[in-house]
Amino acid sequence: MASDTFSVLVFSKTAGYRHDSIPAGIESIRRLGISSGAFTVNASEDASVISFENLSRYAVVIFLQTSGNFINDEQLTGLQSYVRGGGGFVGIHCAADGLKRDPWYGELVGAVFTDHPKPQPGVLTIEDRGHPIVSKLPEKWEWFDEWYNFHTNPRAKVNVLLSINEDAYQGGKMGKDHPLAWCREFDGGRSFYTSLGHFDEAYEDEIFTSHLLNGILWAARKL
Repeated sequence: MASDTFSVLVFSKTAGYRHDSIPAGIESIRRLGISSGAFTVNASEDASVISFENLSRYAVVIFLQTSGNFINDEQLTGLQSYVRGGGGFVGIHCAADGLKRDPWYGELVGAVFTDHPKPQPGVLTIEDRGHPIVSKLPEKWEWFDEWYNFHTNPRAKVNVLLSINEDAYQGGKMGKDHPLAWCREFDGGRSFYTSLGHFDEAYEDEIFTSHLLNGILWAARKL
């Protein structure tokens, strides 16, 4: 294994709604690691892996569609220690619907999911064209997904990467400013979150997977 190759943990335990696309997501991330040559992947739904000792093996921890109270307080403390030690975090889609009892986790993800309308087409705006996570995405990205609403707008505390115009679809509740993906330096670590990725097809899509790959690389401090 090349010395600059890093390790990624994909954690997908659910204690609430479970997305059918979890296996597709895991396989897609494995393929990204292989095709890029950048990282190797371990995947688990065993919450005992969320400890500082174990997480320290990984440059990035990805919470893929995690939901509900999927880890306990001791495991949350392990995650906090990992992030505070400089670890990278990536949250995908339903990761914003987990651990709503804990304010720190909400800050790690960046916002807390409230609800969504029925899946429908929309047009995403690339907000920070200079950022490597989105620099190669199309100017206007047409996409079909669940468009998440959040309890509060995270813009004041994160670097917004993608947003959506609510006038172009039904069911948005954020108003004129509706972020959907962002990143931030947080509590010693790096955090990237994308609300996209409800359907299996997303994880076969070249544009979406490039967005995901660059988010992982950024969280690992490789971009």
